[in-house]
Amino acid sequence: MMQQFSFLEFFAGGGMARLGLGDSWRCLLANDVDPQKCAAYRANFGDGDLVEADIAALGLSDLPDERADLIWGSFPCQDLSLAGARGGIHAKRSGAFFSYRRLLEDLHAAERAPHIVALENVAGLMTSNGGRDFAVVVQSLAALDYQVTAMVLDARAFTPQSRPRLFIFGFGPSTTPAIAPTPASEQLAPPALMAALNHLPPQTRAQWLWLAPAATPRRNIRLADIIDWKAVDWHAPVQTKALINMMSVSQRARFDAIIRNGARRTGAGFRRTRIENGKSVQRFEARFDGLAGCLRTPAGGSSRQIVMAIEGGKARTRLISPREAARLMGLREDYILPASATAALKLCGDGVCAPLVTWLGETIFAPALPRRAWKAA
Repeated sequence: MMQQFSFLEFFAGGGMARLGLGDSWRCLLANDVDPQKCAAYRANFGDGDLVEADIAALGLSDLPDERADLIWGSFPCQDLSLAGARGGIHAKRSGAFFSYRRLLEDLHAAERAPHIVALENVAGLMTSNGGRDFAVVVQSLAALDYQVTAMVLDARAFTPQSRPRLFIFGFGPSTTPAIAPTPASEQLAPPALMAALNHLPPQTRAQWLWLAPAATPRRNIRLADIIDWKAVDWHAPVQTKALINMMSVSQRARFDAIIRNGARRTGAGFRRTRIENGKSVQRFEARFDGLAGCLRTPAGGSSRQIVMAIEGGKARTRLISPREAARLMGLREDYILPASATAALKLCGDGVCAPLVTWLGETIFAPALPRRAWKAA
């Protein structure tokens, strides 16, 4: 008989963590404040588990009485991202973490603390405020009797998108995660993470562990496999030429070599402003390694990624489509996206890679849970 685990999902967005966890996990409650994301959540999973509200307005009485096996939180990253103003974890948006922490503290006091805590955010959390913001998060979990660990995982192991993210986990006293004496690899524990550990006090360091996770899968699809080659909204040739002319000398040389080769290739890039010789210059920076760049929310004109398709010695360009963005996040083809392209791209840009969550659920969470927490489906 299939075993089923239970979870709470905060900052749920369009439910990508739920989609990744799959049918072996039962959602007790999902929460988000964004109306368009909540509409997408309902369209795909129904309305039964979703609470549309500011997490700051929720209290213990709003949470299920059942003790969850997992509590997930992809809290806002805007104040922690290297691309943002870096106001830090105490700033308005990323400060929503403290409401998440308060609910976790309330569950702990009520003896309903989830067995596993999972937090996901940008890699910039490791260096935000000199590593002290990372320490705040880790100490918050350690204070609630969780053993704590973290790792950096990149969506590129699962989908054709370069998207490194920091995952912080807390394991309760009754869990048995697979541990190792040292980090499994520098990729999982980069220098920035090792440096951030220096900000943890001795008592918290005593509650730190390293996981011995299973190897991540080898991605078997490329960007070329997920873009719509027959799309009709390609740029006019003059627009494509303008983008090509915005390339740096070195990148233009690489592009020209691909054109001469005549192979069928795809690239993806962004317009970026660079300072060169003391002057501000706009560049089109593309990559041709089979990966898209990290999806962002479409807050500005330069934040939307541009697809470049090369075929027969000619190049075409256009903006990435919402469905292509969904594929880069590992969403199923039948996943219902918001009708608005801006809302759909925001949903994807703020989300978590669903197949990566599947891997976490199967190789880290489920094996660590106590059997008494399992429930028959």
